Amino acid sequence: MPAAVQTSPVFHVRGLARVYGEGDAAVIALRGVDLDLFSGELIVLLGASGSGKSTLLNQLGGLDSPTHGTLLYRGANLAAFGEAELTLFRRDAVGFVFQAYNLIPSLTARENVALITEICRDPMAPEEALALVGLADRMDHFPAQLSGGEQQRVAIARAIAKRPEVLLCDEPTGALDVRTGITVLEAIEKINRELGTLAVIITHNAILADMANRVFTLSDGRIVSVRENARRGLARDLAW
Repeated sequence: MPAAVQTSPVFHVRGLARVYGEGDAAVIALRGVDLDLFSGELIVLLGASGSGKSTLLNQLGGLDSPTHGTLLYRGANLAAFGEAELTLFRRDAVGFVFQAYNLIPSLTARENVALITEICRDPMAPEEALALVGLADRMDHFPAQLSGGEQQRVAIARAIAKRPEVLLCDEPTGALDVRTGITVLEAIEKINRELGTLAVIITHNAILADMANRVFTLSDGRIVSVRENARRGLARDLAW
């Protein structure tokens, strides 16, 4: 849904800064980032290595806290959350997908997803989550019996089985070939469209920008440009 017709953002960020270390050894990872992100959007964070993309994603996911600035999730101050509150936020509201699949080799695809559904308050069945990413016929296979793209789709199914409001993806196609990467992106698109999940994808590949509602380009810890696509492209139509 276009941000223009929404009044309450999922994330409201103003002046967000993150500094690691002190004095001459200090590293400034984020320098005053401002943004609002809304339900149902597919967002791409674009930029070179070291631009601040992963640091920003970690802030949104409650994996790190800001040094300065405002970071609100549905009006609640994430920076003020205690560890117990952050754990509940990450468990219930956020699904994470990383470049590494992080599957347990001794468990089937179904069992890997079930690890999450057993601890969430309102999960979908593992079978439903795997069907959403096109793996209904592979759910009883072990990771070693699956291709890289299939393993990444299991990781996506695991992330979305909790019915998260937010799906955060850090270079989800970075370790995959082009054809397999498109299949993974199509799975993320489907989740975003069918479940209305806010999806945020980190990439250094500018071509992926065409599939987003909005593209935030980062450089040296700052958002240097924001592009809004009047019409989103589909992953299968990207010209890699």
